[in-house]
Amino acid sequence: MKLGKFAAVAASKIVIAVTFAPAPAAAQSDVFTPPAGCTASVTMQKRGCTVSHLYSCSGDPQGLQWRADFAEDGMTYYGAIDAETQWIESHHLLAGRVERLLPGAADPASLTTLMSTGRDDFDFVTQDDAGYRTRFVGYDRLTGERVTVDGVTLDRTAFDVIATDVDTGAVVWRVTGNEFIQRDWRTFIAGTSRYELPDDVIENDYSPMEFLFPGDEGFLSVHPKYDCGLMISLIPDPLTSQGRL
Repeated sequence: MKLGKFAAVAASKIVIAVTFAPAPAAAQSDVFTPPAGCTASVTMQKRGCTVSHLYSCSGDPQGLQWRADFAEDGMTYYGAIDAETQWIESHHLLAGRVERLLPGAADPASLTTLMSTGRDDFDFVTQDDAGYRTRFVGYDRLTGERVTVDGVTLDRTAFDVIATDVDTGAVVWRVTGNEFIQRDWRTFIAGTSRYELPDDVIENDYSPMEFLFPGDEGFLSVHPKYDCGLMISLIPDPLTSQGRL
C-alpha cells in the first residue's frame, strides 16, 4: 500500500497536476477506451469479478500511472498513483467520492524502500471532496515468495493497515492480507484481504488470474471473467486499489 518519498511542495504540485486529468469515458462497447492522450499497457482479469486496466497519459508527471476497474455493471473506480505507488487521486464511482493525498505525510510510503529492504512503513492522510480526512498507518512487507501468474513474475507481500478518522480518532477499519508487487511496472496488484469493520468482518480476494497486453485477445475488455454472479460479500478494496493495483 504505497505512497512515495517526496517533499510536501512536490506532492502538492502533483496533486494539482492530476486533479485536472481527463476522466475515462463510460464504455460504449465491449472495450475500454483510455482518455485522449493516454495509452493502456495491460489488462488484468482478477478474481472478485473485476477487470482492471493500467494506463499512462502524456503531460502527467513522470511515473504517474492510472488504473480503471470494471465490474459486471460497468466502471467502479479510476485513480492515479505515482512512481512510489502513492495514492495521488482516487475516484470511487459507486460512492460518488473523490479522494486525494494530502502533502506533508508523517511517513510517505515508498515502493523503493520496500523493494530494497523488504519492508516499508507508512503514515499519511487523504481528504475527499467533502473535506473528510482519513489517516492510514501500517506497513508492507515482502514475504520472500515469488510467483508467476500467466507468465508475469510477482513478489508476494503481507500488509497491515489501520484507517482512522482524523477529526475524531475513531478507527474506520483495519485490513490485513497479502498482495503482490510487479517490480518492472512499479505497482501493487491486489490479492487477499480481511477487513475488520466496527460491526463486521469481510474477506476479499481480487487476486490476478490473467494478464493481457496489446494484441492479445481480451485486451481492454470491460467484461470481468472470474467469480461473477456469485453471492459473495465483496467490498471495494481501499488499498488498491487502491491502489493499490
